[in-house]
Amino acid sequence: MAGPLSHIKVLDMSRVLAAPWAAQNLADLGADVIKIERPVKGDDSRAYAPPFLKDQNGNETKESAYFCAANRGKRSITMNLTKPEGQQLVRELAAQADVLLENYKVGDLARYGLGYEDLAKINPGLIYCSVTGFGQTGPYKDRPGYDFMAQGMGGLMSITGEPDNVPGGGPQRCGVPIIDLTTGMYATIAICAALANRAVTGKGQWIDVALLDTTVAYLANQGQNYLATGVSPERIGNAHPNIVPYQTFNTADGAIILACGNDNLFKKFCEVAGCMEFTTDPKFSTNAARVQNRAEITKLLNAVFAKRTTKDWVKLLDDAGVANGPINNLQQVFEEPQVIARGMKIEMPHAVAGKVTLVASPMRFSGTPIKHEVPPPALGQHTDEILRKSLKKSDAEIAKLKADGVV
Repeated sequence: MAGPLSHIKVLDMSRVLAAPWAAQNLADLGADVIKIERPVKGDDSRAYAPPFLKDQNGNETKESAYFCAANRGKRSITMNLTKPEGQQLVRELAAQADVLLENYKVGDLARYGLGYEDLAKINPGLIYCSVTGFGQTGPYKDRPGYDFMAQGMGGLMSITGEPDNVPGGGPQRCGVPIIDLTTGMYATIAICAALANRAVTGKGQWIDVALLDTTVAYLANQGQNYLATGVSPERIGNAHPNIVPYQTFNTADGAIILACGNDNLFKKFCEVAGCMEFTTDPKFSTNAARVQNRAEITKLLNAVFAKRTTKDWVKLLDDAGVANGPINNLQQVFEEPQVIARGMKIEMPHAVAGKVTLVASPMRFSGTPIKHEVPPPALGQHTDEILRKSLKKSDAEIAKLKADGVV
């Protein structure tokens, strides 16, 4: 059975990560996604390398791993938007599309007659999603924006990492571009909501999603902690600001994560760990008390965890139903039996490399299962196909578009 969005056509005019991530989500959900790229260079992330994919002989290709991470399920067409003929091709594709995603600087596409108001005249039902660093309004709207900047400006780095007074302390960015990814997820949700609204009203709309807005929204409980108290939260490493114990602890041979999300779980942990005295001590008997006495309980628990290996602790706590886990490197992640059982690593044919190994979508549907059938495309791999089948261009017209540097 086809995916839940198999009836939807999407134009992906974006590059790098945030908006392409949203378009990839839509492709995973079954949408027909056409990615419009610049001739010769394509998406900027095609140059974000090494590493490059290797072909079946072990030789490096020019296909970056980064690009493959956000572009499965898409077909690629090259198009020169500085030429009127290229702009007209976009209009023709937009007339057939349900969704258009773009992350140009504010006003750039409007200069080519490809802004929301321009395309809505051609296709009133079009869902037009703009993803930028700072949004379509406000004093920063014309500034370029990247994930790293948003993590810093939006406060996320101020609460990520160890305190200044410990080795390695200081603000840290997340190990992946989390704001790009989360902005892509918000864009996906917004697009699906707009499609649902269009099913009732028949009308499209313009969606405005920004990296900085996403970062502020993503502060979640930490943002609310500040709004409730007026006190900026401090960095506390791997600990949780509102729950104790909910952090990493050193074991006899490594480290482990313990997540006692309530007092009952803490009691279960103490019972199996042989430290039930903590549960009757007024300083530790409730979560609020443990938060107030964080340093003392953490020191005591470190001594407890030092008595066993990580493997022993994982088994002991799993058997007791206490949330825990090791800290895996990526090799260990893809060797985890659960990750294997859930099919989170897939192989697909690839036009240049022969085959490519990818991370699968984590979404699971009982009635409209996701099928990964289209690998990340080579640059312009589907140009002729799209021009011929979607836009009904003749061989002579396609040849002229190529000769004129339009595609």
